[in-house]
Amino acid sequence: MSVTIRPAEKSDVRAVAQLIEEIERFYGSTEIQPFDERQAQVEEALFGAPPLASALLVEDEAGDIVGLAAYSYLWPSAGSTHSLYLKELYVRDTLRRQGIGARLMNELRAIADGRPGCSRVEWTTDRDNPAARSFYQDLGFAEFDGKIVYRVNSSTA
Repeated sequence: MSVTIRPAEKSDVRAVAQLIEEIERFYGSTEIQPFDERQAQVEEALFGAPPLASALLVEDEAGDIVGLAAYSYLWPSAGSTHSLYLKELYVRDTLRRQGIGARLMNELRAIADGRPGCSRVEWTTDRDNPAARSFYQDLGFAEFDGKIVYRVNSSTA
C-alpha cells in the first residue's frame, strides 16, 4: 500500500483526534477522553498560538490518517542547542512492518537536520515494550541508559 507522509494541517484535527483514541486503546487505556475535549486539545496543541507540538501524518491511498509522529522541541539540549523530541510514533497495526515507521523516523531526522541549532532527535519507549525496542534496534539506534524519567501529573489536567 502506498502512503503519503506530510505535516498535519488544521483540517486534520478531527482525524488526529480519532487516531489518538486508537493509540490510547493500543496502550491499554479503557477510560477514553470525550471526543469533543480531545479534538479541542489536538487543535490547541498543533495550531494554538503558539503551537505546543507538531505532527507528521501518514495518509493512505483513501485519504485516511493511519499513523503519526508527534514531536516538539526541547531546549537546551547539548550546550545551547535544542533537540527534536519525538513524543509519539504510531502506525496502524494493519500497516506495520512495511517500512512506514522507518520512513517517519527518516523524516524526523531530516526535519532536525534542516533546523539550525537542532543537535539531535530524542525519544523514549517503555522498557516493557519489546516490539518498539526491537523496531528501534533494527533501525540501528542504541538504547541510552543515562537518564531516569520522572513524571508528576499537573493539578490542571
